[in-house]
Amino acid sequence: MTTVDLDKEQTTLIIGSNGAGKSTILDALTFVLYGKSFRKINKAQLINSTNDKGCLVDIEFDVNSVNWKIKRGIKPNIFKLYRNDEELDQSHSALDQQKWLEQNVLKMNYKSFTQIVILGSSTFVPFMQLPVASRREVVEDLLDIKIFSSMNDVIKGKIRKIREEVKTLELKKESLKDKVDMQKDFIDKNEMQSKGDISDKLDKIEKLNTNVQTCFDDSAKQENKLLGLREQLQDVENSSERLREFGNIKGKLSQRIQTIVKEHKFFTENTVCPTCEQDIEESFRLNRISDSQNKAEELREGFNQLQSAIEKEELRESQFKQLSSQISNTLNGISSFNVQITGFQRQIGGLESEIQTITNQIKNRNIEHEKLDTLRTSLDQTYDDLVKRKDDISYHDFIYGLLKDGGVKSKIIKKYLPLINQQVNKYLQKMDFYINFKLDEEFNETVESPIHEDFSYASFSEGEKMRIDLSLLFTWREIARVKNSVNTNLLIMDEVFDSSLDGFGTDEFLKIIRYIIKDANIFVISHKTGMEDKFEDVVKFEKHKGFSRKL
Repeated sequence: MTTVDLDKEQTTLIIGSNGAGKSTILDALTFVLYGKSFRKINKAQLINSTNDKGCLVDIEFDVNSVNWKIKRGIKPNIFKLYRNDEELDQSHSALDQQKWLEQNVLKMNYKSFTQIVILGSSTFVPFMQLPVASRREVVEDLLDIKIFSSMNDVIKGKIRKIREEVKTLELKKESLKDKVDMQKDFIDKNEMQSKGDISDKLDKIEKLNTNVQTCFDDSAKQENKLLGLREQLQDVENSSERLREFGNIKGKLSQRIQTIVKEHKFFTENTVCPTCEQDIEESFRLNRISDSQNKAEELREGFNQLQSAIEKEELRESQFKQLSSQISNTLNGISSFNVQITGFQRQIGGLESEIQTITNQIKNRNIEHEKLDTLRTSLDQTYDDLVKRKDDISYHDFIYGLLKDGGVKSKIIKKYLPLINQQVNKYLQKMDFYINFKLDEEFNETVESPIHEDFSYASFSEGEKMRIDLSLLFTWREIARVKNSVNTNLLIMDEVFDSSLDGFGTDEFLKIIRYIIKDANIFVISHKTGMEDKFEDVVKFEKHKGFSRKL
């Protein structure tokens, strides 16, 4: 395990041969604080290749009198936060914990950290070489106004959500309008149709009632006729029985007449008895013939009277049959009228039932009207919601305009620009680089020089660019200290002297970090020799059995 004291001395030189592990301190810092390496390597490459395990970094620091400790490792994976030696809740995801750490404790993100705390020649991208958006992100982080960008993202999300809600409400509004129109048409058509149906059915009932009355009148006439026929029938009743009696009498009279005629014939034609061959006394025979003639005359007269009586009864029977037939026909007519009346009344009952059903439906149309009222209420509410949402969009658009780069943030940046430009030029002059370097609100530079015109950052040599980069680095630290949002007492520079600064520039730079930069522990990693006496402390690294160690 290697322990590095970051606040032992104000200036510390870190030296060692290539591969000894000097720059590993940068990877260790960014890994423990941000979970990523400083150099352009995969996080897995941070593990020592000798044993391929046990990558663990601990760091302790104070923020506003609160002691913080972070443990982060690979194989096994570890990420623990401690506040005043008390471990914080680990129930949240590592991503959420990292976000909370950067926003609430470190108060700077990885990009800002690599602009104001550590400066590495191999991977460091100077501020002036960053894209405009990244420059703005660094400054916003330093000025603690990145919250406005976060708020702006939130507002944009809300505006997008509200616009989606507006689209949904617009569709809902159109749908409800269609439903209201359809429901109203449905009610109107049903009411018109129902009233027409009732009128038609009432007309039919009226016609049927007329038919019923006609049938009743005709039936009454037939009833009166029936009474007359029945009275007439009483006069000719029992004719059949009397005819039977007269028939019996007629039969007996006929037999009696035949007997007398036969006897008359016998005594008229015979004087001798054909059976005993005795003579029949003439007086007896004549008396018998006379008696037979008298009896025959009486019987003939009675027979004629009987025949007359029979003919009269036959006439009465004929009348009886005719009257019976008429009565039967009249009864059939009355029955037919009753059947018709029953049919008409059944139809009337059915029509009245249908009218009642339609009437009930009309009464029950209150339900349909309630549906219509509900739809209209929902439509009115949707209109109100649309108005409210559109007002919300206007309100959020206004806020969005304030939070955009040209809004509140621009005013805050504009307020700090004079101080930023003043500090940059102050540090440039301390390194004997006499130019007037200015950044505008979009962080584009303008350079004024007594001997040069229309200069830009790209126009300078690498050594001059390095002076500008260092001046910006010191300026960002000063702004952070003034703003007191991301103030830090640590500055690490990796191989700054080994690249672009000439000897004179190096001396001026060393004066700045020793005498101008206050309240900061500065670490310089270098391959150069002969500078040990210019630093308050010197740390040397070497490789031993595949591991880096501090001597």
